Parts: sequence; C-alpha cells; structure tokens
Amino acid sequence: MIGKKVFHYTITEEIGRGGMGIVYKANDTKLKRTVALKFLPPAVGAEERARFETEAQSVAHLQHPNICGIYEFNEFEGQTFIVMPFIEGAELKQLAAGGPMDPAEAVAIALQVATALEEAHEHGIIHRDIKAPT
Repeated sequence: MIGKKVFHYTITEEIGRGGMGIVYKANDTKLKRTVALKFLPPAVGAEERARFETEAQSVAHLQHPNICGIYEFNEFEGQTFIVMPFIEGAELKQLAAGGPMDPAEAVAIALQVATALEEAHEHGIIHRDIKAPT
C-alpha cells in the first residue's frame, strides 16, 4: 500500500498491525499534515465493522491532551478506515523492554495514561491500545 492514494491521503509507510487492523502513516495532501490511517482487515464481518464505527464515534467526542482524536471515518475500495493525527510514540512494552526507567519519567507517563483512561472510562470507553509519548 506504500504510495497508494486513498482519497486525498498518500500512504507513506506501515506503522503497526493488530487484531483490529493495519495502521499506516500518510500525508494529507489537502491540509498538508501527517496522519495515521487505520484500516480494518478486509475479512471482518458486519459486527466488527459496526463496533469499529461505534468506537470511532465515541472517541470522536473525547477531548483530552493524552487521547488521540479522530478526523474522519470512511470506506475506500470496500475497506473501512479511520483517520487520526499521527503521533510519534512508543508502546509501553517497548519502554519496559529497555530496562528500568527513571522513576520521575515513569510517574509522568503513568499520570498521562491514567488521566486519559479516566476520561475514556467516564464516557464508557475501554481502550485497548495504549501508547506513551517519546
């Protein structure tokens, strides 16, 4: 998919894979910004697509500095996707694999994660993909 145009987004690289799809880094050619496109796998059923849309709608209403927002929910060539800000970061498991962290840094990250989770939980959202800033 590298180099592929999805509407006004040009995919530049794959940045992650998981149970709910593939995430690509892309250039938004209209607004001149870098975004992340998360595509559901093509083989998912109607129930998974509906859950994906419900989650996108729920997250789109959240406003918190430690929660990645959603710009768009759409479909391209039969594949459902969402467009989000591209945020540089590392997975917590990557940070933990690097050995013990500085306690002050660990506390700062834990507070960021906790306040974001609190915001999501207050809106009935259980988050399954937590990342920390780098």
